[in-house]
Amino acid sequence: MLNFLKSLSKKSSAPVAPEIPRIHPEQFLKHLEWTTLRRLDGQLQGDYRTWFKGSGLELADLREYQAHDDVRHIDWNVTARMQVPYVREHQEDREMSAWFLVDLSRSNEFGSQNQTKRMLATSFVGTMARLLGRRGNRIGAMLMTGASSRVDTILPTRTGKAHLVQLLNLLLNTRTEAQTQATDLKVLLNTAKALIPQRSTIFIVSDFISEPHWEKSLGELSKSHDLIAVRLCDPIEAVLEPLGLCILEDLETGEQLFVDVNDPKFQEKYQRLAQEHTDRLITSFAQTGTDCLELSTKEPMEDALLRFMQLRKRKPAKVHPMRVAA
Repeated sequence: MLNFLKSLSKKSSAPVAPEIPRIHPEQFLKHLEWTTLRRLDGQLQGDYRTWFKGSGLELADLREYQAHDDVRHIDWNVTARMQVPYVREHQEDREMSAWFLVDLSRSNEFGSQNQTKRMLATSFVGTMARLLGRRGNRIGAMLMTGASSRVDTILPTRTGKAHLVQLLNLLLNTRTEAQTQATDLKVLLNTAKALIPQRSTIFIVSDFISEPHWEKSLGELSKSHDLIAVRLCDPIEAVLEPLGLCILEDLETGEQLFVDVNDPKFQEKYQRLAQEHTDRLITSFAQTGTDCLELSTKEPMEDALLRFMQLRKRKPAKVHPMRVAA
């Protein structure tokens, strides 16, 4: 049921998702520089590479082996002494590569607040790409609109401001055509697994409203890369406002349902299904060792980003995946 409760409309008073503004990418980047980036620069100190652990030569930590770990990272000397498998974590001592896997499907066009989930995703990618790019790290992206069973755009990893402007232009101006089927994140994850050979930090930016059975692909990708799931949320997706008789429409398939939102039984079922969906995501991320950052259209993006970065920087070992809720 949750799959089609994505867009809310009512003839008289219901909020309507605003159109994505056609902003020039350089103007958008300048806006980020004066707002989000300025605030982050004032509160985050030190080398941004300390947020991420990679495959460099400098040992960062040792921890017990987890089911999702690469067996090639097992430290056999420590394992023999402790009688428990231990793996090495290394601090990147060279330029890292960061990839953004961005879900631009039509469910992300929704937003009951002053921005859509897609605009929130664009702000996040622009901010992180700018922060990481300042240190000479290479940035790449894969964009999927869901209009077909393939990834629409692949932007290879490069450095420089011109490359960032190109990425923002794609995020701002790629048109999302009408879909005939629900989004399938397996396509995006399997493409990344096939085309990103070198260990990288990968941000998966999506609302994770997808066809099922993508979790196995996430687990396979996590064996070779440092994964961070960035979940895009809107308050109405968790709790519907009491708007009376409404038409709920699936932005991806066009399916509609006429319901009485004020019905207590409907409200109870809606919230239960929404919570079950969230619980399944938390379980999937935990089982695959994927950290999760939740961004809400209601909360300033930099607030959640600051909490996430500060926790990730302090975490000595990735024994348990980290989740920062919106």
